[in-house]
Amino acid sequence: MSLARTLRRLSLVRAIYLNNFVCSRTNVIPVLPNRSITLASSQLLCSKEATTDDPNKIRDASKDRTQVIPVETSIRYLESSAYKTTYGNDPVWKHYRRNFKGQLPPRKTRKTCIRGGVISTGSPCPVCRDEYLVLDEKNIQLLKQFISPFTDQVLDAFDTGLCQKRQMELLIAVERARDTGAITFDVPFRKYNYSDYGVHLKQ
Repeated sequence: MSLARTLRRLSLVRAIYLNNFVCSRTNVIPVLPNRSITLASSQLLCSKEATTDDPNKIRDASKDRTQVIPVETSIRYLESSAYKTTYGNDPVWKHYRRNFKGQLPPRKTRKTCIRGGVISTGSPCPVCRDEYLVLDEKNIQLLKQFISPFTDQVLDAFDTGLCQKRQMELLIAVERARDTGAITFDVPFRKYNYSDYGVHLKQ
């Protein structure tokens, strides 16, 4: 058998394998290629059939985050039995564990868990993994879970595991809730020496 004929057979086997692999990744039924099919044509065939199908069939419903959940629905969810069964009396971030390389976790969390309306990671943060957890100034019960009861400060993302995008939304929602008076906080006590300002108080 000549070398050229052997290479042609190997390229045909490789084209069949890659055709089935690409089609399986796009949930398209593979087409058995004939002698004249090439790798480029097989990939083009799969891409055309994948784009003409309904995108809802390809997109995983459990990772879809394109639907906007109203904050009123999130408030009712926090009071429902489904929430109690899932989280109990613990904060939503207490049992969350991050996936990271190496022995020490990185100081900063990922930038975002959702890209293109779909969860793009295997371990989304505590808020991104549950679509009914909406960070809003009206959702006081959820915001208080991320506030320290000792210092009245928002917990760091290193402790809660929130991605950077959700952490920024949390900070904005907490500040707005404090401005409206929905969340109370203690003003730090400051003792002034009025003699430094030229004011002498009578004993």
